Amino acid sequence: MCDVLVAAGDETASGTTLFGKNSDRHADECQPLLQLSESSYPPDATVRCSHIEIPQVAETYRVLGHSPWWLWGFEHGVNEHAVAIGNLQVFSNEPIEPQPGLIGMDLVRLGLERGRSAREALEVIATLLEAYGQGGVASSPDGGGYHNGFLLADPVEAWILETSNRHWVARRTVLDSCSNHIAIADDWEISSRGFESFARSQGWWRSPGRVNAAAAYRDRNVPARISEHRFQRAQQLLQLGSGRHDVASFMRMLRDHRDGGGVWQPEGPVEDAYFSTICAHTKPISWTTASLVAPLPRDPDPFWPVWISFGTPCTAIFLPIYVEAVIPPAYARGGAEAEPDSAWWTFHRLDEAAAADSARHTPVIREAWTELEQSIERERIEVEAKARAEAAVGRTDAGAELLSRFMRQCADQALDRAGALAQQIA
Repeated sequence: MCDVLVAAGDETASGTTLFGKNSDRHADECQPLLQLSESSYPPDATVRCSHIEIPQVAETYRVLGHSPWWLWGFEHGVNEHAVAIGNLQVFSNEPIEPQPGLIGMDLVRLGLERGRSAREALEVIATLLEAYGQGGVASSPDGGGYHNGFLLADPVEAWILETSNRHWVARRTVLDSCSNHIAIADDWEISSRGFESFARSQGWWRSPGRVNAAAAYRDRNVPARISEHRFQRAQQLLQLGSGRHDVASFMRMLRDHRDGGGVWQPEGPVEDAYFSTICAHTKPISWTTASLVAPLPRDPDPFWPVWISFGTPCTAIFLPIYVEAVIPPAYARGGAEAEPDSAWWTFHRLDEAAAADSARHTPVIREAWTELEQSIERERIEVEAKARAEAAVGRTDAGAELLSRFMRQCADQALDRAGALAQQIA
């Protein structure tokens, strides 16, 4: 389960598009942050994705993204051109194809590596999906596959793309969210060839008018509570902040626990505790394991920031990262077993300790993070200014090194604090 948010143009305080996502997967599934440089390839090159190998393109772009440890692709991420993409599971009447293909996380990474804009990345994903399908294990190493929805954004526009095997529809949007169901109605702008005729051939749409994607394709055997309440909550929060959204408001939305604010309250009604909060705490699946908030500036300098979080954002700190600098090694470490020098596993231990009594422990954790968040924010502004000054006189590498050191300092401080907090509340 996942939730993705976007606010573009006049819906934000600065006019800069904002993208945010909570990646909800198995609670104990490590999800490190990967950074990949831009590259060039010979004409006959191929790339091995999670399950299949496909032809490589001549050039790929620099990317950052959270990746479940056992997969090739990303749950969400950004590229050097300020394109952001996140995926999520959707449920269709059409059975998932049995043969392996490109799973949703592969398509996120491929869209970021190959797309200079949201629309170009959408075309990359749609073309690959039609060619290779999306079958194959995606939920866990021993789990199943699923159909995907995507939210794609760049500094100028945002798109929602929803799929059923090799069929898809897409529409532009400005202030919106996606949860785990097909939600595009008959307002789609573009679609795969045969999208409408296939729905009619299956008896899912009998009216003469344009096919309503949600009404025709959505699997109504999957309980609406799995995603409908979260979707409604995200829409409510987006509308409440319309015209005023900023990075802080997106962080609050990703930490949302309805009446609990940023505090998970598992003693509440099942519908509220498990299926209505954007920050997910439903074991063994649908637990928020990584989050991202990305402002996508129209004229990005080399050093625009993105914020990432490991584990549940309600117990973690959002840390600034930069596509054009080098992320700390601890961010990229982590596998199936706990590792002491992995950022993800460090925050997971804190998350587990907090979950023993979230109502009591989470306020303590949040108070402890406040001072560090403020300190990092003050230093971020200063370091970015120095880095941009270096770039302005042709010393871009020196600016990138400043930001790389800053990220390492942030990581050291945050991981030390997380470890101390886990011991304090244990």
